[in-house]
Formats: sequence, C-alpha cells, structure tokens
Amino acid sequence: MNIQIFGKAKCFDTQKAQRWFKERGIPFQYVDLKKYGMSGREFDGVLRAVGGIDALIDWERKSPQITLMKYMEDKTAKEDKVFDDPTLMKTPVVRNGKQATVGYCPQVWATWE
Repeated sequence: MNIQIFGKAKCFDTQKAQRWFKERGIPFQYVDLKKYGMSGREFDGVLRAVGGIDALIDWERKSPQITLMKYMEDKTAKEDKVFDDPTLMKTPVVRNGKQATVGYCPQVWATWE
C-alpha cells in the first residue's frame, strides 16, 4: 500500500484519518494542501477515483467561492478553481494508488488492507 493523506493541519477529520492509519501500523505520507497542494496528475487521478469535481468540493464550507461554484455549470472551470485553491476541497483526501476517498471513510480504507 502507498497511502497519501492530503489535508489541512487544523482539520479534525484529517487528524482522525492520520490516527486511524497510525493505530493500524500502516505507513502513509501526509501532504498539507495549504502549503503544497496536489500535482496535476494526482488531482486528475483523485477526480477519476471519486467520480468528479462535485464529490471533491466541500459544499458545507461557508465561502463566497463555494457559493459561486454552486451555480457554475462548467465542470472544467470548477476543476481549475479547486486546483488553484485546494482549500476548497473536502478533507482528508486519501489516495492508495488509483483508489481515493474524500472525507473520513474508515470502512473503505479497511478494504484496502
């Protein structure tokens, strides 16, 4: 397994995900989205794995950018906006090769073992 956890330092769900993998002795790489973001290939792979940009956006976050994206029909424009500002993503984003999840999903991660 090659686990990557993309998240924000102060995100409670990101901290829970890190703890979940630590408790099981599964090595992972943590990437701070605010500092480093995702590479283009990582972003495209996550989009394919989770089913598109709408699954990746944190719709519950109160932000003018999120409100604006609710009315955008162009998926490419949404993808560009989220790629440029990764803080708009729901976290944690956990990758294992071509598989990925958004949010805290231990029931899915357990099947990866």
